[in-house]
Amino acid sequence: MLRLISICAVAALLALPAAAKPFRLIVTDMEMPLVPNSVMELAEQEGYFDRAGVEVEFVRVQQTPLAMAAMRSGEGEMANVALESLLRATVEGATDLRAVMSPNRALPYLVAARSDVAAPADLAGKRFGIGRIGSVDHLLSMKVLEEAGVDPATLQLVALGQPQARATALLAGQIDATTIGIGTFAAIDDDPNVSTLIGVDAFWRAAPVLSKVNAVRRDTLAERGPEVQAVIEAITLAARDFAAHPDHWIAAMKKARPDVPEADLEMLAAAFAGQWSVDGGMTEAELAAAQDWLLTGEDFQGVAAQPIAAWADLGPITAVLAKLGPIDPATLPTR
Repeated sequence: MLRLISICAVAALLALPAAAKPFRLIVTDMEMPLVPNSVMELAEQEGYFDRAGVEVEFVRVQQTPLAMAAMRSGEGEMANVALESLLRATVEGATDLRAVMSPNRALPYLVAARSDVAAPADLAGKRFGIGRIGSVDHLLSMKVLEEAGVDPATLQLVALGQPQARATALLAGQIDATTIGIGTFAAIDDDPNVSTLIGVDAFWRAAPVLSKVNAVRRDTLAERGPEVQAVIEAITLAARDFAAHPDHWIAAMKKARPDVPEADLEMLAAAFAGQWSVDGGMTEAELAAAQDWLLTGEDFQGVAAQPIAAWADLGPITAVLAKLGPIDPATLPTR
């Protein structure tokens, strides 16, 4: 009898549905970032993923190469990566990767410099901090500085990794200038030895390029497509909320980052107006324009444009927007 009961118990357990695995989202920030990219983690904190019916688990790595490696090796289902790295992988033969949205199409970058660098022309021969050769900040910085009349060949490029490391090096006088997000700059802007050399608006005008996307593997789309759409839906709804109600973002960030002064959060909320990805963050035209720009760089010399369908899939965004409906930009605050 005991054996029969045991067999029945095992059979009953096997009949139960397997517990759903969390949908792992790989990010390259070691803590909640002070940029619109924070929308992903705030979507979890504020319950948007729960309401969309998807359990999300964050996997933290440093910089896009590790995020790409983690995603491709199956350590995560979706990764926030530089478009440049996704395109490079495609050019090198990858057929299994697709961009599906951009939670941070417009990175609020600026060029910060030591106080003795009064104008972009003063950068000739100076040490310029970058994340790494080929990183988003490196590529965008070179374009912006060229637009400002600086010959990139005259710079001493210093690879330092994460924005916080570059900001620390700038404060210590180990570099003369660097590109960082406005959130990172807010933590050091009270130091009299640093100042803004090229502001956020001027930076964006010089390089209005989609630079970060959330990518997945094709097998993830095939096997967990509804969860991919649910993640996009939750992030889009959170972005719409923060775009329409900047005070909601401030309140959420006060919980997530109590170390940041409220005055800085208020300044950042105003700076982010008009930058939230309220519609999934990428269109075919934006992807094509970004690819065209990337292909002008020396790292892609001689490389032909790749079909958008070879590295992006707009199907999930289309499905989400069909469900949520469009949003009227006139209803949203702007800078």
